[in-house]
Amino acid sequence: MAEKLLKMTNICKSFGTNKVLDGIEIEVDKGEVVALLGENGAGKSTLIKILGGIYHADQGEIYIDGELKTINSVSDAGDNGIRIIHQEIVLVPDRSIAANVFLGREYKKNGLIDSKRMQRETQALIDELGIPLRANTLVRELPLGMQQIVEIIKAISAEAKIVVMDEPTSSLSHAETETLFGIIQRLTKKGVGVVYISHRLDELFRITDRILVIRDGISVGNVKTKEARREELVNMMVGRELTSYYTRNAHDVGDIALEVKDFCNEADGISNVNFHVRYGEVVGFAGLVGAKRTETMKTIFGVKKKTSGKLLLDGKEVKINKPSDAIKQGIVYASEDRKQEGLVLMNDIEFNMGLANLDEYIKFLHIDKKAWGEMIKEYKEKFSIKITSSKQIAGDLSGGNQQKVVLSKWLALHPKVIILDEPTRGIDVGSKSEIYEIIDELAANGCAIIIVSSELPEIINMCNRCYVMCEGKVSGELKEADFSQEAIMTMATNRE
Repeated sequence: MAEKLLKMTNICKSFGTNKVLDGIEIEVDKGEVVALLGENGAGKSTLIKILGGIYHADQGEIYIDGELKTINSVSDAGDNGIRIIHQEIVLVPDRSIAANVFLGREYKKNGLIDSKRMQRETQALIDELGIPLRANTLVRELPLGMQQIVEIIKAISAEAKIVVMDEPTSSLSHAETETLFGIIQRLTKKGVGVVYISHRLDELFRITDRILVIRDGISVGNVKTKEARREELVNMMVGRELTSYYTRNAHDVGDIALEVKDFCNEADGISNVNFHVRYGEVVGFAGLVGAKRTETMKTIFGVKKKTSGKLLLDGKEVKINKPSDAIKQGIVYASEDRKQEGLVLMNDIEFNMGLANLDEYIKFLHIDKKAWGEMIKEYKEKFSIKITSSKQIAGDLSGGNQQKVVLSKWLALHPKVIILDEPTRGIDVGSKSEIYEIIDELAANGCAIIIVSSELPEIINMCNRCYVMCEGKVSGELKEADFSQEAIMTMATNRE
């Protein structure tokens, strides 16, 4: 019997008194795709950081091709053919795609870095994968989804035995996701083993061979994908049955809250965007990566500058030149990149939850600690935020709890219009369900809600209407009765 490509046995890890992993085992054969499934905080990231040499296990062994290995550093992992694509972008923004792809293993010529060769080989790989990028483009010029693609190119450009993908499609559109699946097929045909971490169960059923479920640092299931049932996996993952994944009840829809007329932002390629959202309504925005949905919402919020067009709030034109103008008008925006734009990760929860409303809690150098504390208590209980105290550092929270803190920060302002950009990106099934309940409750209370999402089931199951964007324009509008993934994708590729 052939040795396993990867075998991790009895892996244990504690941080202080908190035992994060307790006897985890995982095996991967050559050419096999194994899913690692579990809620945020279950221990998945800790396990792959041990494999990648970022953390060192307190106990346990790692075998590659049957040989016991000691992996104490990232370079040790690389020397053993392990490549990890982390969920968080770790590229150097002021360097080119090619420079990032070859970072740490640059080609040299006459003692100097051979940039031309690196660009040539990177461009060849990009072209092979059918990705519309140029190797000499600076990373900071790319949208988040394309930066994730660069991370994938970087990982597969080097010869790898084992590739770990942590939520690789969280920033990708349908088309980019299909590209990724093609990459995975090519890797497995070469005998590469893939560990695939995702909360999107449809993906797991499509591309994986086995699914390992982790809950609270313990392995609670190891099943062949073809024999797995969705309900069984969810139950193992959350330790309870989710009777309703999406929460959407019938609500009264009121007058138009926000109307956007002939909106343009020439710098970002946004042209003549028109749409509206009513009070009590949830309106979705779908489209491929590069459709300019995020850029449109950031322009409405005042992060980016419009060149023409009007914004009407309650039927009256409003001028928004910066985010503070939008906030004063009752419009808030929860960014898709909560770690960079939604939270101050190194600061505590108290600071983050009160950040957008400091005028309410700080007056004439006096801090109203009571009101601030009551707000935190209200949203902690209302959203079931799992924290030890308000002084806990935001960066230490799971993705789902971080997103709830972001929502609390904005909802404490009691806004009229709420723009949610990828509200469940990188969040586990249980937390997603809770976020959907929050959205439904907000709509029931009369808020006007805009959801930008790359997850079509999220759009279809949570929205009353949907606008589809393509290359900076609204290419179509769908009512709930007309929703389908096919209809949305047709509009998303409707280039004029």
